[in-house]
Amino acid sequence: MRVDIWYSFLPSNTTIFAESGYVAYTGVGNPTNIIPSVAGQKHYRPQMRFTVQAAGKTDVGRVRANNEDNFGYDVDCQVFVLCDGMGGEAAGEIASSLTVNKILAYFRDGRFPVEAQPEDEDLPESARLLRSAIRVANQAVYKEASANPEHTGMGTTVVAVLFGEDSFAVAHLGDSRLYRVRGDAIEQLTNDHSVVMEQVRRGLLTIEEAGRSQMQNLITRALGLRESVEPELGSHPVHAGDLLLLCSDGFSRFVPEKKTLELLAQSKDLQQCCDSLVEAAKELGSDDNITCVLVRVLAES
Repeated sequence: MRVDIWYSFLPSNTTIFAESGYVAYTGVGNPTNIIPSVAGQKHYRPQMRFTVQAAGKTDVGRVRANNEDNFGYDVDCQVFVLCDGMGGEAAGEIASSLTVNKILAYFRDGRFPVEAQPEDEDLPESARLLRSAIRVANQAVYKEASANPEHTGMGTTVVAVLFGEDSFAVAHLGDSRLYRVRGDAIEQLTNDHSVVMEQVRRGLLTIEEAGRSQMQNLITRALGLRESVEPELGSHPVHAGDLLLLCSDGFSRFVPEKKTLELLAQSKDLQQCCDSLVEAAKELGSDDNITCVLVRVLAES
């Protein structure tokens, strides 16, 4: 993603699959940063009644020269992250990679410093943990950009999911999305932090007009551009059979929800589904990097 960040609306070709262990992969070429679980290492262990499967795929697409998308997950910790970087040269790749790795490391390290806020009384622990992990990642990206002039202005979107006992939390910044498929219905669970979607929410544009706008790539919130950041948080009940889709805008801007449902119905294999989703985005004219992560909630464990 190569975009400008607008603050005028601010409110104040590689496949990876794992059913256990830690996965994090960046860019194109040989996967060099797939890190196995280490015996005796501390992990965040959610008290969850369900088990999950996950798969993901990132693709540079047909237009970009490099891949600034990143994703990673740890099925043991039940945390899933997708980022879409921005910045000159390779800065977007650095920002998105650093963010994915910092968030996953936060839960793998087993130490969870959480900043309490007055409004946190009704906020689930999983949401507070995600917020803290994103703040840690933000500090790392901001520090890297401040220390290296060639990385000035780098940042990334982020959408992250963390499961709890009978629900999951989502935290996001930017226009990377989370969808939930339940039965034959698909629902977008995140609100894009973008100029056009803010205009839609204000009644200034219709969804159809937003889809044709030349400003679709202009986002209003991102990680790493400021010293502090406040992600949007949500919490949702989880049911056996739920399927979650995390995706970058290289997918969501080009593949309609109806088409997404059709593709997901064609196979029970999550990796095949990821492959199909990415190929569909390319065939439908995506001009960006494309990344999809699927998480399936299985029966009670």
